[in-house]
Amino acid sequence: MSTRSSSGGGSPTRRPSPPRPRREPYPWSSPKPREEDPHAPSRLQRILDSPTYRRADEDLDLLQLDELRPSRLQLEYLKAQLMLSRTGVRSTIVVFGGARIVEPGAAERKVEVAEHALRAHPGDPMLERRLAIAERVRANSRYYDVAREFGRIVGREGKANGQPRVLVMTGGGPGIMEAANRGAFDVDAKSVGLNITLPHEQFPNPYITPELCFQFRYFALRKMHFLLRAKALVAFPGGFGTFDELFETLCLIQTEKIEPLPVVLVGESFWRRAIDADFLAEEGVIDIDDTELFGFAETAQEIWDTIVGWYAQTGLSMY
Repeated sequence: MSTRSSSGGGSPTRRPSPPRPRREPYPWSSPKPREEDPHAPSRLQRILDSPTYRRADEDLDLLQLDELRPSRLQLEYLKAQLMLSRTGVRSTIVVFGGARIVEPGAAERKVEVAEHALRAHPGDPMLERRLAIAERVRANSRYYDVAREFGRIVGREGKANGQPRVLVMTGGGPGIMEAANRGAFDVDAKSVGLNITLPHEQFPNPYITPELCFQFRYFALRKMHFLLRAKALVAFPGGFGTFDELFETLCLIQTEKIEPLPVVLVGESFWRRAIDADFLAEEGVIDIDDTELFGFAETAQEIWDTIVGWYAQTGLSMY
């Protein structure tokens, strides 16, 4: 503590000292010594090991309690929101499709395995059915190539001055999702993957940009992030998950809960059979106008041209 004499010659005036190492440690910086109480160290360790002593922001067990669900929902929203904003992701084209639609080479191998099994057990109805399904997967594997090429187009066309203006976003899994991320990867473009935690092991596909891959616990928050930045939805043939995302998006557009955006269904023959929108309109459960909320495409270039054309017609901006 520095001092100086007052002008009146009285007591010196105290001034705060600059920061420096303490000459004496704080009394709380050391545990109670064994010499004072031989049982103190073991008692202290039990306290330190108690879950109640964990800081709340470091207590994962606390975070798993049912009562903490509101906090988990908030954190799950905030993490992706903050990271996507900080990395400049503002516009995305969301691609959905079947996880079981694999690339053509892998599909061909599945057919060969099914054929081999059936030759070993001819006439087995289960093996015959597996072969028939494998052959359909092989036929549908063409969509993997379409999705991959579409990812390339978005990766190339979605850039301006070397910076991405619109990115591919998928559910982060295999199949069609992998293909779209892979296409962006092919042209050195970034892409986003929103993975979901499931009861069984699940891995993200390896073509997502690492800093843009997120894992969600709740489908609801994942769905929100799919649409917060979406400028288009592209749905390839798929199962329940694809239908779930597609119908939710169509419902939000129909009810005007979100701004309109182009919805493109890839593979008209598949979707005409899977969804009979004309029948729904004839039954009076949707309006005729609702059958125009989506269109069809077959090739990657058709998908892109449909999206670009929609924005040209509406006067809205994709970016």
